[in-house]
Amino acid sequence: MDIRRAVVVVPTALACAVSLGCESRVNDAAAPPGTTEAAPQLTTPLPLDLPPTEATAPERLNHSPRHGEWVDIPLPGSNVTVSTWVMYPERAGSAPVVLVIHEIFGLTDWVRGVADQFAAEGFIAVAPDLLSGMGPNDGGTASLGERDNVVATIRTLAPDERARRLDAVRAYALDIPAASGRIGSVGFCWGGTSSFAYVASQPQLDAAVVYYGTSPETPDEFARITAPVLGHYGEDDERVNATIPRAEAGMAGGPAFEPHIYPGAGHGFLRAQDARAGANLRAAEQAWPLTLAFFREHLEE
Repeated sequence: MDIRRAVVVVPTALACAVSLGCESRVNDAAAPPGTTEAAPQLTTPLPLDLPPTEATAPERLNHSPRHGEWVDIPLPGSNVTVSTWVMYPERAGSAPVVLVIHEIFGLTDWVRGVADQFAAEGFIAVAPDLLSGMGPNDGGTASLGERDNVVATIRTLAPDERARRLDAVRAYALDIPAASGRIGSVGFCWGGTSSFAYVASQPQLDAAVVYYGTSPETPDEFARITAPVLGHYGEDDERVNATIPRAEAGMAGGPAFEPHIYPGAGHGFLRAQDARAGANLRAAEQAWPLTLAFFREHLEE
């Protein structure tokens, strides 16, 4: 079966300067205790129709007009609280929720920047640090320091525990007064795999988006999926792409599974938009609008 889908190419957006006169949320966007991130200065206009790159995320966060805050969500049956970044949209009425699942690198500025972009599009974005309590002094991603330590630690997080943490965050998110009661998940890399696994374990999820994450492995997992799934994949990422056919077979006759493969793009293309001679940017320009349209279709009332 040909799994390459036709994708409408979205033109590169005009770069927009962020007004320095708007309300700054530097305090709201500050890193959790224990980090030493310096507030960067805005030096160049930032395009506001796509999530930031890894390099531009700190600037985007520090100049966002939207309200963001850290919350600690109790994990039932333990002393752990899941440190979670919540971004609110500027809109009238209630808003659907997007649960943003981080990469194997933990909860970074880039992931919080993605949450900000979802908020800019009208969603309440909730980004948990799934490494909460697993670092020194019961810290999370920031406490683990070097990226290699983060990667090694996240690999010890069992799937059942990951789902338990996501369930706690989901319950909190649905209780936010401004939330509409509908929620979807999106994840990237390790988080993409986690988003696919979570829609298989949580029947009350309304939609799931997978960015370059592997598919579930067993027919039983696919049989439990009750919500549609949208997948985004770089062409040059065969380790992940080899798992797409089993998702197509596993979800045949059930909720829709819609995979898109982007020519020339590599793994992590939404974060690394400036890599691969423009292929990653073209992939981001196509995948992001499709993500928004998918969530609006399935989460908006």
